[in-house]
Amino acid sequence: MRKSVIISSVLAGMMLAGVAQARDYISIAGSSTVLPFATIVAERLGRNPDFKTPVIESGGSSVGKKGVCDGVGTEFTDIGNASSRMKEKELAYCDTNGVKLTEIKVGYDGIVVAGSKTGELLKISKADLGKALTAMVPAKEIRNNNIDVMVPNPYTKWSDINPDLPDVAIRVYGPPTTSGTRASFAEMVNEKGYCKKDAEAMRVLKLIGQEAKNCRAMRTDGAYVEAGEQDNLIVQKLREDPTSYGIFGFSYLDQNSDTLQGAVISGTAPTFDNIATDSYSVSRALYFYVKHQHMGVIPGMAEYMNEWTKHWDEDGILAESGMIPMPSKERASYAAAMKDLPLLTADMLK
Repeated sequence: MRKSVIISSVLAGMMLAGVAQARDYISIAGSSTVLPFATIVAERLGRNPDFKTPVIESGGSSVGKKGVCDGVGTEFTDIGNASSRMKEKELAYCDTNGVKLTEIKVGYDGIVVAGSKTGELLKISKADLGKALTAMVPAKEIRNNNIDVMVPNPYTKWSDINPDLPDVAIRVYGPPTTSGTRASFAEMVNEKGYCKKDAEAMRVLKLIGQEAKNCRAMRTDGAYVEAGEQDNLIVQKLREDPTSYGIFGFSYLDQNSDTLQGAVISGTAPTFDNIATDSYSVSRALYFYVKHQHMGVIPGMAEYMNEWTKHWDEDGILAESGMIPMPSKERASYAAAMKDLPLLTADMLK
């Protein structure tokens, strides 16, 4: 009995010592879209002999936002990357754990639907794209006295949606539910591009007491295939199957433009200029969330944020790597926020 008490005491002491020992590097997690840009900034900071290169993990925007909100202490993430803005309920989780955050926007990114250059270029409206990928569509249910209902998406080929589209099976590789890219795509394309613009879909949804946001659910019958958070894996699948398409951030299309081509959505191609001028409709902001309580505890956090400001303008390396810069006034506003650290509140997210 005494031996087990001694062992337990020793283990407890070791655990406490581990928690008390401050990390000497920044821990970052989250969006796979923000990942390549954050990696560039982290590597630049690592060139300073006074700081270690931050350790960055992917996992998706949900992982980044939850990770930074999990708690205060060196065992928790310092900064969470996200390609979808924090929601009020996510911030409430932060509040529950006593975590205080500042929201920093770093730029913009387009969400592309890309395919192999050896395959057919997809030219599609946002409405048809949403109709092809949303899980449920309106129909008459004969077995239920011919009442209007929402049924599992029956379309198997692109040409089933529109005869002008490719006569091949609908097969789109994309990120999982933890991804900010998927959440943004589902909202902008499935919900706003298709359901809210389709009179029949809205009529049936209203009839059965559902909202347009129900259309955000993606198909699970093989037409949409979850391919993990590593966008490079999706790129590889497109090279292997030229009849398939993939959903990911513009930067990955830009980096693989020798083998991939972006779908023309509602008449507009996904180019740097089209996204920057808001002509390309499937785009979103990129963020990171910094934990107040770790400022001054984890070395290099202020310097890491400042490093972003050195590279995020129109001529910076981040733009060269595919990130769409913010306008100068917006950059100035968020550069000031990096210094002032305004507290993120629920009212700011409404």
